[in-house]
Amino acid sequence: MKPLSRRIYAIAAIALAAVIFVGVNIAADTTLTTEQLDLTENGLYTLSPGTKHIIENLKEPITLKFYYSKKVAADYAQIQSYADRVRDLLQRYAAISGGKIIVQEIDPEPFTPEEDEATAAGLSAAPTDSGDNVYFGLVGTNTIDGKETIAFFSQDREPFLEYDVTSLIYHLATPKKPVLGIITSLPMEMGPGGMQAMMAGQAQPYMAYQELQASYTTKMLQQDFTAIPSDVDVLMIAHPGDLTDQQRYAIDQFVLKGGRALVFVDPYAELANPNGAYDPNGAGAVMSDLPKLFKAWGISYDPAKVVIDRDLAQRVQTADQRNPVQSYPIWLKLGPDQFDQHDQITASLQNLNLASAGALIPAKGATTKFSPLVTTSNDASLVDAVQVRLNPRPQDLMDQIGPIGHQYTLAARISGPAKTAFPKGPPDGGEAKSEVKSAKDINVVVMADADVFDDRFWVHYDNLFGKRIASPFADNGAFILNAVENLTGSNDLISLRTRATSDRPFVVVRQLQADAQTEFQQEADTLQARLTDTQQRLHDLEQGGGDANSKSASLTPAQQAEIQKFKRDLIETRSELRDVQHNLRKEVDALGSFLAFVNIALVPILVALFALGLAVIRRRRRARAIRV
Repeated sequence: MKPLSRRIYAIAAIALAAVIFVGVNIAADTTLTTEQLDLTENGLYTLSPGTKHIIENLKEPITLKFYYSKKVAADYAQIQSYADRVRDLLQRYAAISGGKIIVQEIDPEPFTPEEDEATAAGLSAAPTDSGDNVYFGLVGTNTIDGKETIAFFSQDREPFLEYDVTSLIYHLATPKKPVLGIITSLPMEMGPGGMQAMMAGQAQPYMAYQELQASYTTKMLQQDFTAIPSDVDVLMIAHPGDLTDQQRYAIDQFVLKGGRALVFVDPYAELANPNGAYDPNGAGAVMSDLPKLFKAWGISYDPAKVVIDRDLAQRVQTADQRNPVQSYPIWLKLGPDQFDQHDQITASLQNLNLASAGALIPAKGATTKFSPLVTTSNDASLVDAVQVRLNPRPQDLMDQIGPIGHQYTLAARISGPAKTAFPKGPPDGGEAKSEVKSAKDINVVVMADADVFDDRFWVHYDNLFGKRIASPFADNGAFILNAVENLTGSNDLISLRTRATSDRPFVVVRQLQADAQTEFQQEADTLQARLTDTQQRLHDLEQGGGDANSKSASLTPAQQAEIQKFKRDLIETRSELRDVQHNLRKEVDALGSFLAFVNIALVPILVALFALGLAVIRRRRRARAIRV
């Protein structure tokens, strides 16, 4: 038989490779749908263990409708890029859910039923220059008509993308309205004025409490409670009064059994002393503490000390006629620099207004993890709470701040394993089974300030046609709601923290621009000033010659020569300024040219050289074979 030619062998090899390629893809598509290789620096496309655990435990199907105006947003590269990331993330959720998560993408084009559907679902639309709207949101539904939405995927919340989507899925999977148990000595339900205001018919619940009532089933525990109700999901303790050991034991066991707690204590709760009068026997009413529980949770807190801060002091009106506006260092106005930008509770806050707060410190030898959420500036100190109550004059307090301050923690998240505060069992001697240590990691958020609830520190009230309108000017309410919302989620959801964004800035280019700016900007400013001066002097000379037809005749030869000189200076200065502006971009342009050469020319050149080298090697091998 005549042997097959090389050409037939080559064609057969190519055909076989194509068949294998298609077969491998089909096999991978059916067997490796949940596998991925994420080569991004920060694992942008790798889901957190908490998310995976929530998805694995879904009992009923969840439908996610991704509304994205694909055609309208085509001219906006940034939105388009972010939409690709959201789409990839949703597809990843669906891939690992085993069919429990169904993703549908809908393009709500203008004047279509899909646009009406997006509007009816509560999605927000971003207007464009063309007059059309861009929809970019998510609607999730479950099998019992539950619905959760993300109105618009704002890029400001890209670090929270996984948290937002997972939170939506979690709330659809657990549709029951969470129960918030409340232990407090503050008149939450009556507001400022307490019982007297209620008897006068002027009671107005604190705004933060009203917002909690709108989102949760609130259950106020009476002063004589002996146990935490079994249906309570999160326990909020706000400036507790004198609790008995049995009540502290109930809180201790609730936390050790997996219950989450939000605690507000205060060395001087001005909310509990609205008149500001000093009562030497009333310190207990304005001071709160949970010493046994804090020790078991790994927190050190001194209720006799108040934080004062020079940098964060609020400006207040005083009776001093010579200095009517002064900085009051026990009333703090905190900004983003004082918040943990990686925790869901505080990352989106802009400002908090606190009053006479205390300091939290991690206890030595604690088994728990102490994560600060809100801190002071570095120019802060501690003063005696008694001194603040006796002498609250701003200047006297400012003088108490040392030259070298210290940063203090005002709020913290406590997590990890903890032991009971009652190792001997129930304080009443009962035989009930006690939890000696936490079965799982505890989750407690503590703030050393109760005045965060005080309306006067964060909300204005206006009267509009007889209706009371609230206008927040600080994020006190947002902090409380964020904390409760975060704690009502599962431990898997609470474990999710911020992720890196998909934005990849040109770090090298930015550094080159900054260096060039530093090197050449002063010279550019000098030349610009000289250019402006020359133009002004030239203008003055030319205006001195009268109207346009008589200028040349009225100017002396010396003036005409000076004008010509100024014009030459003008041309030279503009040329020098162009050179400086070119230098500002020279290194950036050089880097761009180099990268363009690498991408456009270098790679093809290397491929061509490799092919030529391979051809030469093969030719030499053939020549050797012929000679042999």
